[in-house]
Amino acid sequence: MPLPPGRTVLVPGRGEFFLRDTGGDGPPVLLVHGWMFPSDLNWLPSYRPLREAGYRVLAMDLRGHGRGLRSGEAFRLTDCADDAAAVLAAIDAPPVLAVGYSMGGPVTSLLARRHPERVAGFVLCATALDWSDPRQKVFWRTMGGLRLLLGLFPRGLWQAGLHLAGAPSRESNWVASELSRGSARDVAEAGRELGRFDASGWAGELTQPRAVVLTARDRLVPPRKQRALADALAVEPLVIDADHDACSQDAARFVAVLLRALAGLGTSARRTA
Repeated sequence: MPLPPGRTVLVPGRGEFFLRDTGGDGPPVLLVHGWMFPSDLNWLPSYRPLREAGYRVLAMDLRGHGRGLRSGEAFRLTDCADDAAAVLAAIDAPPVLAVGYSMGGPVTSLLARRHPERVAGFVLCATALDWSDPRQKVFWRTMGGLRLLLGLFPRGLWQAGLHLAGAPSRESNWVASELSRGSARDVAEAGRELGRFDASGWAGELTQPRAVVLTARDRLVPPRKQRALADALAVEPLVIDADHDACSQDAARFVAVLLRALAGLGTSARRTA
């Protein structure tokens, strides 16, 4: 699929950020990717349908992921939210409809909380209020080993994993190349950050129109935790019968649900106005 034009946005005092931007005068939608997967891997099937629906599509790689900013500082989700706000200010974008997938959910929530003037509404997909499920806690403890392996075999590790998953060789070569762009240190630190994230004390205070897309067969983010997020935000979730990789493996159905969610945000925003 063709990719939206990409460019580097220089933010004085913060650094350079890679941004996909379809342009146009439609309502701007900021797509915020998940853990490990940069924007193109997370959102590739969504770019064109959103653009054809009339939206201006924006997608930036978060720090340490893909072409994202490299920093000597420890990875923090709050910094990712502040980065996004700074990029939106640098390109003089109007308030966006922010869409966060998986780890992008916490980043989007923090963006809406810390920079409410930048967010007209938001959609949280396949994500949770917190990531402290007992099984998840065990996984976050392996981040030191993951950092070591990614540092030693950045491309080979991804290729091996994709081969075991049965991905076609041509596709897996591109995916492995995109994944290996990331910083081993930042990817591991991002995992630890997710394990520490907890929005249960403040998510209900967010004031923007919102929606939740719940992946009902999700093996990484338990559906009950996704529903708890919807309850905290006082919305009925839009449910898709898919696993955590719905954005890529069930792309047509996922995009259809996402478009419904975005249309609902627009309706809510007009009612509020």
